[in-house]
Amino acid sequence: MRCWSAAKRKPHCRGRGSRASGARTVGQLKLFADVVRDGSWVEAVIDTADPNRQPIPKPDVRRMFKPRGPVVVFGASNFPFAFSVLGGDTASALAAGNPVVVKGHPSHPGTSELFAGAMLAAIESLDLPRGLFALLQGSSHELGAALVKHPLTAAVGFTGSHKAGRALFDLGASRPRPIPVFAEMGSLNPLIVMPGALRERGDAIAKGLAASVLLGVGQFCTKPGVILVMGEAEAFVAKLEDEMKASQPGTMLNQPLRDNFAQRVAAWGKIPDVTVRVASKPAGYALITASLFETTADVFLRTPELREEAFGPAALLVRCGGVEDVARVLRVIEGSLTGTIHKGSNDDARTLLAAVEPIVGRVIFDGYPTGVEVGHAMVHGGPYPATTDPNSTSVGTAAIRRFVRMVAYQNAPDALLPPALQNANPLGITRTFNGQRTAERL
Repeated sequence: MRCWSAAKRKPHCRGRGSRASGARTVGQLKLFADVVRDGSWVEAVIDTADPNRQPIPKPDVRRMFKPRGPVVVFGASNFPFAFSVLGGDTASALAAGNPVVVKGHPSHPGTSELFAGAMLAAIESLDLPRGLFALLQGSSHELGAALVKHPLTAAVGFTGSHKAGRALFDLGASRPRPIPVFAEMGSLNPLIVMPGALRERGDAIAKGLAASVLLGVGQFCTKPGVILVMGEAEAFVAKLEDEMKASQPGTMLNQPLRDNFAQRVAAWGKIPDVTVRVASKPAGYALITASLFETTADVFLRTPELREEAFGPAALLVRCGGVEDVARVLRVIEGSLTGTIHKGSNDDARTLLAAVEPIVGRVIFDGYPTGVEVGHAMVHGGPYPATTDPNSTSVGTAAIRRFVRMVAYQNAPDALLPPALQNANPLGITRTFNGQRTAERL
């Protein structure tokens, strides 16, 4: 195990990351800096007293969000920039005022240390507390378990597999003092193509869909894994098959992931009434080619194995007889991060929207889910097993709410209140005063 804290900052490696990923990392750090400067994220609410209220006087009650305490962040294997040492979990936890301990992912220890070095240099230059940030390196399950079970840990952020996320969630719940574990896990991300969309732009959708499935060698958490089509789809399916076949072998994050993916798609190919349109082939260390499978709604409904995520460059196309067939398929798909609907100019998507909305955190129309905008409105979450908390997001400014708790003060003297709740509003933030939003002092 290797530990990085402000007391020891000495990089021993060099590396080069993606410029786009680096820009995203810096961008989300700046976004949360803006949130902190504005200060309104504490959601200050003030209900003033009414001593004349009957039958009993009304007290003065004021509430706001406060930091939870030390947060443990598990770096993701597939995003060493955006979801790792200085990714969204760390940024949002720090923005809320919590110290952070990051468990670096063993797939990219060198990159993790470079990020830690940058963070600790910033802490020193700003004379911030040394305990604000630390990085632990190690691959043992015992290390991760010890971090979750540590009595000072107040919350956990995780991005990874369903198996690992559920294990951490269970550890957090089994503590003498349970803590929340915000785990982002597996996701099928169903994508629906309606008949009008097939007729109007089938080839363009097939091309864009193939690019989305294959982006990052299929290792994006928002990869569309299940494609639901209705009506005359032969030309669309043929175009999608051609696009998948024309793709080059890609390198997965590591060989165990590649081997697990190869085993999963090989098993799918042996299921009766599942057609292999494009077959994956291992192509050297961690290399793999794309897969495309086709089946019917009835087969999908009776085959649970087809409803398990294939983390890699593969998709399953399900032919449906109509909107009701699609709705039946959606009812057996577990919680996902995204659901996508491609509709034509005369397609009525209201029934499908009503069917997909309950199982996803983000609904996309006429696009692809593998782009996640970092902003104020984004939701990167979803019902279990996409995440352990469907009311949370790991992308966007609302992510800060995972790492805070509400505190109310009743009849507290003004001088003892946090600045955000004081009458004079010294922070100048927007607050809710007796039900009205205002930045005025009381």
